[in-house]
Amino acid sequence: MKRRVVVTGQGVVSPLGNDVTTFWDNIQKGESGIKLLESEEFADINTKIAGYIDDFPAEKYLEAKEIKRYDLFTQYGYAAAVQALEQSQINLETLDVDRAGVYIGSGTGGLQTLLNNHETMLEKGTRRVSPFLVPTMINNMAAGLTAIKTGFRGPSFAAVSACATSNHAIGEAYLNIAHGYSDAILAGGAEATITPLYFAGFSKMRAMSTKNDAPEAASRPFNQNRDGFVMSEGAGVLFLEAYEHARMRGAPILGEIVGYGSTTDAYHITEPDNHGAAKAIKLALERAEVKPEDVDYINAHGTSTPSGDISETKAIKDVFGEQAYHLKVSSTKSMTGHMFGAAGGAEAIVVLNSMRENMFPPTINLDNPDQECDLDYVANEATEGNINLALSNGFGFGGHNAVLAFKKV
Repeated sequence: MKRRVVVTGQGVVSPLGNDVTTFWDNIQKGESGIKLLESEEFADINTKIAGYIDDFPAEKYLEAKEIKRYDLFTQYGYAAAVQALEQSQINLETLDVDRAGVYIGSGTGGLQTLLNNHETMLEKGTRRVSPFLVPTMINNMAAGLTAIKTGFRGPSFAAVSACATSNHAIGEAYLNIAHGYSDAILAGGAEATITPLYFAGFSKMRAMSTKNDAPEAASRPFNQNRDGFVMSEGAGVLFLEAYEHARMRGAPILGEIVGYGSTTDAYHITEPDNHGAAKAIKLALERAEVKPEDVDYINAHGTSTPSGDISETKAIKDVFGEQAYHLKVSSTKSMTGHMFGAAGGAEAIVVLNSMRENMFPPTINLDNPDQECDLDYVANEATEGNINLALSNGFGFGGHNAVLAFKKV
């Protein structure tokens, strides 16, 4: 018999705030975290906007020597984990750390660390490459550092599935607890990819928006004149616990994870296939033992790419049929930009707070919907309404799909 799994803590680092209160307040208000990149490093690249973080209080979480040593993605991930633990009110002195784990993934890992050391090697030779290069750049280091700092000795795992990373991390952590292998797991994702190299790569793909004259309006999911996603960074981490474990210690319960669907398109490395996404949604509902008509809200993957938004809309229609037109669907990437491997963690936090406050978050910049995107995307302003069951979609390059189902407690 599966155990119930609940969320008792959440933490976020994002362009809309470096704590959950600020982040959620800005989401409700429909604020944009997208800004113009002022560095000359991006001068020759068509896209010059991003959801970058310029006010991260690293010293609040790490010592000065650690800040110099660890890549930003690791710092972001650890900071979000600390916030989640603080909200959960867990007593680390009494927690069985052998049954507590860390599942914090990253789509890219320490990209800036790799680039810095490559530049050093070219300019000064291989002898000047940092001995911390490898342990600092590898994708599992946010999970590794968090485990070291917390003392959690249970399962430690770093999902790497592009933009589906966080959803996979949270989903696999949910299964681990549900089947009794662990009592508690920190789960989510972290990303720090805003570099000229990454920008150049996506620019060559023509995947990013070039609406540089109006950064706040650049991320336009489901809009007719959308021209690509906006790169962003940050972290989103949840503290998951077995329901009985949380109840026995009187923990604050923020919501329950009741389903998880994971599939692969097996179709194309960058182009989505709506059938794989639809199957992931169906699996999440089946495993949650709920019907499509029970769903009140979907936080869409909604990246603002021409093909992606249409494919996701088709997937939702495939699963829900006519019920799709009675659902509230929104893309909060219209405000945060695309946080890649951290996106699902931040969006799970949006879903949890949406359920608790019965507030459907908006899709901003939606003034001229694409004819093929004809659902209710909560255009431009948040609206009130009861949310008992919600989904969070995450789809990544390579055809990776991961969908989470959350229930109000």
